[in-house]
Amino acid sequence: MSRPINPDVRAMVDAATAAHLPLLESQEPQVARANYAARRRADQPALQPVASVRDIEIDGPSSKIGLRVIRGVDGDEILSCLVYFHGGGWMLGSPESHEGICRTLASASRCCVVSVDYRLAPENPFPAAVEDAVAAFQWVFSHADELMIDANTLAVGGDSAGGNLATILALMGRDGDLPKSVYQLLFYPAVDLRLGTSTFASAAEGMLVTASTIRWFVDHYIPDVEERSHWHASPILAESLEGLPPAFVLTCGLDPLGEEGRQYANRLEEEGVPVTTLNLPDQAHGFLNLGKAIGAAQGVLLYAAFMLSEEWRHVHKRGESTVTT
Repeated sequence: MSRPINPDVRAMVDAATAAHLPLLESQEPQVARANYAARRRADQPALQPVASVRDIEIDGPSSKIGLRVIRGVDGDEILSCLVYFHGGGWMLGSPESHEGICRTLASASRCCVVSVDYRLAPENPFPAAVEDAVAAFQWVFSHADELMIDANTLAVGGDSAGGNLATILALMGRDGDLPKSVYQLLFYPAVDLRLGTSTFASAAEGMLVTASTIRWFVDHYIPDVEERSHWHASPILAESLEGLPPAFVLTCGLDPLGEEGRQYANRLEEEGVPVTTLNLPDQAHGFLNLGKAIGAAQGVLLYAAFMLSEEWRHVHKRGESTVTT
């Protein structure tokens, strides 16, 4: 059976093939990182105007962590906040490469987005990214007044590897190891690093991100195969998902991670967690960061931003608090 492929995706793949662009997994990690950074802005439309963007540094577990603070609303209003973790297989990417996504979310949701520049593999393998994510989230919560945000409305979000980190933080918040988050905004998240779903190997054949690409990422991020079964690596393996915050889960059909993302969303629903799922059978992994070529990217981001802002509206009406005691 032939797979549906969005015409924009088909054109992008054909153009990459014609240009003889090297596969990510054929490059040395540092070279791939530099090439990825150079292409990101070229692949994105003009940045969405926002009220302000500033970079700050905080103390991390072993080094400084960069935060890009993007406010979508002018003035001194106290804003709800999304703590966002960029994708890139725990090896590539930065707040710079994902600023387009974060600006759109900040503007459309009228919120503050704090984008986290966590340590990358292979120089800093698992659990470095998790440790930095935890430190950044705790810092944002503790410095809410300074950031002019509402500590009671912190949401977590991310794409791909960043979705993995966001999901882990949501679990830690539920368990009392971090302040609770009120929402999970997950774009094609990596939630099962065992890489064993039935469609993992076949779903993305011929795409730019394939099963081989994902294996390359995971092998560099967490070389110890046994560690991949810990829920700090594979959050879908948590004993229970009950009590997690509501979620938006985007998955794609042409994606090695699509099936595991849908399994995570199904488990959330089965265990009583409100979840909005959006599966796009004709889209490929990473398309939200390719908005200049993929026409659907902007509309999907606006829909996700709407769902996020709706949850914040409900949280404010209920008067909920994320503060742990």
